Amino acid sequence: MMNFGHFETQMHVRYPDSSLFVRNMSDPGNTPGFRPHASRNSPWAFPGAEQFYTETELAAESESEGHFETPDEWLTRLETDIIIAFFGYNESFEGEGGLENYKAELDAFIRHTLAQKYNGETPPQLAIVSPIAFENLSDEHDLPDGSKENENLSLYTDAMEEVVEEHEVIFIDAFSPSKEWFKSGEGPFTIDGSQLNDEGYSKFAKLLADQVFGEMGREAEEYRESVHEAVLEKNWMWHNDFKIPNGVHAYGRRYNPFGPDNYPAEIEKIRQMTAIRDTAIWRAANGEQMDVAAADQNTRQLPEVETNFDPDQHGNPEYLYGEEALETFEMAPGYEIELFASEEDFSDLANPVQLSFDTKGRLWVATMPSYPHYKPGDEKPDDKIIILEDTDGDGRADKQTTFVDGLHLPVGFEFAPEGVYVSQGTNLMLYRDTDGDDRVDTSEIVLSGFDDHDTHHAHSAYTADPSGAIYMGEGVFLHTNVETSYGPVRATNGGFYRYNPQRRRLERTAQLSIPNPWGIAFDEWGQNFFAETSGPDVLWMMPGTVKPRYGTATPKSRNLIEDDHRVRPTSGLEFVSSRHFPDEVQGDFLINNTIGFLGTKQHTLEDDGTGYKSRHRMDLVQSEDRNFRPVDMEFAPDGSLYLVDWHNVLIGHMQHNARDPLRDHVHGRIYRITYPERPLVEPANVAGATIEELFENLKFPELRTRERTRLELRSRNASDVLAYLDTWIANLDEDNERYEHHLLEALWVSWGLNQVHNELLRRLLEAEDHRVRAAAVRVLRYTGHQVEDQVDLFVQAAADDHGRVRLEAIVAASWLSQDDGLSILNEAANYPIDDWMRPSYDTALARLLGETVQDETAEEIETSLTGTERNLFMKGREIYSRDGYCGTCHQPDGKGLTASGFPPLRGTQWVTGNEERLIKLTLNGLSGPIEVLGMAYPGNTPMTPFRGMLDDEEVAAVLTYVRNAFGNEASAITPEKVEEIRAATRDKNGFYSPDELLEQHPFEE
Repeated sequence: MMNFGHFETQMHVRYPDSSLFVRNMSDPGNTPGFRPHASRNSPWAFPGAEQFYTETELAAESESEGHFETPDEWLTRLETDIIIAFFGYNESFEGEGGLENYKAELDAFIRHTLAQKYNGETPPQLAIVSPIAFENLSDEHDLPDGSKENENLSLYTDAMEEVVEEHEVIFIDAFSPSKEWFKSGEGPFTIDGSQLNDEGYSKFAKLLADQVFGEMGREAEEYRESVHEAVLEKNWMWHNDFKIPNGVHAYGRRYNPFGPDNYPAEIEKIRQMTAIRDTAIWRAANGEQMDVAAADQNTRQLPEVETNFDPDQHGNPEYLYGEEALETFEMAPGYEIELFASEEDFSDLANPVQLSFDTKGRLWVATMPSYPHYKPGDEKPDDKIIILEDTDGDGRADKQTTFVDGLHLPVGFEFAPEGVYVSQGTNLMLYRDTDGDDRVDTSEIVLSGFDDHDTHHAHSAYTADPSGAIYMGEGVFLHTNVETSYGPVRATNGGFYRYNPQRRRLERTAQLSIPNPWGIAFDEWGQNFFAETSGPDVLWMMPGTVKPRYGTATPKSRNLIEDDHRVRPTSGLEFVSSRHFPDEVQGDFLINNTIGFLGTKQHTLEDDGTGYKSRHRMDLVQSEDRNFRPVDMEFAPDGSLYLVDWHNVLIGHMQHNARDPLRDHVHGRIYRITYPERPLVEPANVAGATIEELFENLKFPELRTRERTRLELRSRNASDVLAYLDTWIANLDEDNERYEHHLLEALWVSWGLNQVHNELLRRLLEAEDHRVRAAAVRVLRYTGHQVEDQVDLFVQAAADDHGRVRLEAIVAASWLSQDDGLSILNEAANYPIDDWMRPSYDTALARLLGETVQDETAEEIETSLTGTERNLFMKGREIYSRDGYCGTCHQPDGKGLTASGFPPLRGTQWVTGNEERLIKLTLNGLSGPIEVLGMAYPGNTPMTPFRGMLDDEEVAAVLTYVRNAFGNEASAITPEKVEEIRAATRDKNGFYSPDELLEQHPFEE
């Protein structure tokens, strides 16, 4: 409702003289009692609400943390008189079995609400609104027809009315009238059966206003348009208060150490700006205009944030350009790098974050100079997706087209026949160019409810699978709740989503114990891999795609990166698949790194039984330019590799204030890597090619060429494509070594058209190549609605002689009904379950039995400490392992990441030596060159200052832990000692340098 503004506009047009104050606090997925928030310690909306969830997954601890206000506190802050509450849709998916519990929960919510006096004087007036009906769009889209959904929605609407009748509150039946709308044939009024479109919200606004406040004239109807514009402007500001992007720094666990410097003032300012826009609405309703920009000048001034970047410690922050920048690169033998585009040529190429080539061979780039997020008082964000072209063939971009502007942090985008899907904070957006001029004409909110409470953890790194479904990464701390036509999708902390545009279906495909994944890539057999990013590991995703339970992580597979080349933080993942690159590197994967080692590492990938193994092949790119930040890459149609450089002095968010003035919002580069000894690839004809040509493209060695070809085929008439598919298959050379892969490509084409080729699927489930069989099981997993004997085929796969095929079946089983899923697992249990398979099998079994996997292997704690000191050690162990704390850089084993510039903690006097020296560097952080165990570290990335993040006991605990873990043995640190040093250094500003500390506390002889 807030994104469309129709109800509020309706109210102001009806009551132009009432100075109505309206705030929308609704969040997708909310229920009367369950309203999770990443920066609120409890998800419960009112005292006692947890009793209604004790037997559900939602009772699991979600690890939210912070001081964001509770619903009651917000309503009190807003001095609320009237509450309109919308519930019942999410709950309806529990069916008849959940009805009585929902009635009790709703009753408790009403009783609690009516017992409050949010305005300080009287209880609020309360209206309860039922869900709307489900619109049948199944003739146009592969969606539920609404019959089962409406049966449940009707039950819940009746139950809500029954509960409300016991209280003196208003009940609005939105189900019945909306059902009549949908029958009228005048629609559609929803985008997917359950979510109203603009016209639907317009009808709903009138219904709601009539039912809650009574039918009446619209006195200010002539000013509706200007009122509507003013409402949307106010709502934008309100959203950036109530749903503040990057709120983890304003309210959450990353509030300290820097949040107090600026966020309280920013929140105060945006509330003042929102109040100004209330006034603008009231004036608009009376035919007046208001200069809100002038009024904004009278809001509070924000404090200046000083940088803590010290050139003496961090190095020269100077930016390099052109040839001078190119000279800083060291390339692997035989490779060359050149500049394709920079901010000098294209000012809009600021903070580029993702790139991709379209079917015409043009480079699309998402830019986000508004990072980390909008600051009150600044111009509204104007992030963009731009198209860069080299029209004269000289290897440099010379033309820019802006596809869409006015974005706010587009941390992911992906092409589809219907347009471009883009990450936009809480929303998944679809932008369409309807007239072919390469500029957006329409936009649509496809899904909402994604959490962007940490903006660089939000749904990002969009990557299409072979069917065109979009995989998205999401980082730790977040609590996403998305309402879909298939039920609510809820998620906590790190993991991945898969969105199927053909079916409008979102799934939380993996919920892993990972910090912040920023790299997803599919190999040529359709297996997906990901980069942990904050951690140094690259992992195979499929074993972790067991259907997750709320608040519980699914199992991770093994790390593929060898110890000597583990670096962090990584960003971007790409498989080498280009005839322009040497034969021996085909199938390798590339991964970028942005701190310490600044460049791109290349690793092999080989089958290893069920799973994979890898070794470091070479460092493809490395730069001495400290501002070089490679974040994404993709092979171009000509076989060269394009690399995105975020290019920024500052990159850490735990080491520097989010508003540090040295955070750059201007620079950005795109580089092109070639191997001149081999010719470039002749780009395939994709856009505009005939269907016959497109099918022939599927034989090309280049993975990205085939991917773009499948995208083009999905944009063609499905009946034409499928009609030719069998002809193409029949004409394939069965003796060709790639024959089964060609068949797999054909299967993927049918999958992408949402009309899976049943005969071909069955044929490939029995292919000679286990990689093809495994890929076919993946297709089967997502096409069960089109394959009648899906379960039987899974049982067959569970008995395959290759572990990877069996593992695909095991993971898929977790998403089925209990009886069907257990039949598959029972078959798999008749065959060896190796170490790659065991965690997934156990988790899938527990999932189907309604249980959680219990870790029975309690880790043995080795320490000679006893009593109070041992208690400190144990507490410190937990603190050390928190995301973004010590273990992130120094690693769980304390060995550090030498290749990335993070030193070890074992056996060094920096840890086991002088207590005061160690306490000081922990309180204020450490920056600058340092020598540890005879090895020099540049110290480009400061150590986080924990003065404002940990109290005396917590500092003592974590230091006691590191001094007595990893083979260390030293005296414990007491809270009293920390208190003493904290007081003695209270006037110390900024980081310590190693030299400064050694001057004060030289190493012991």
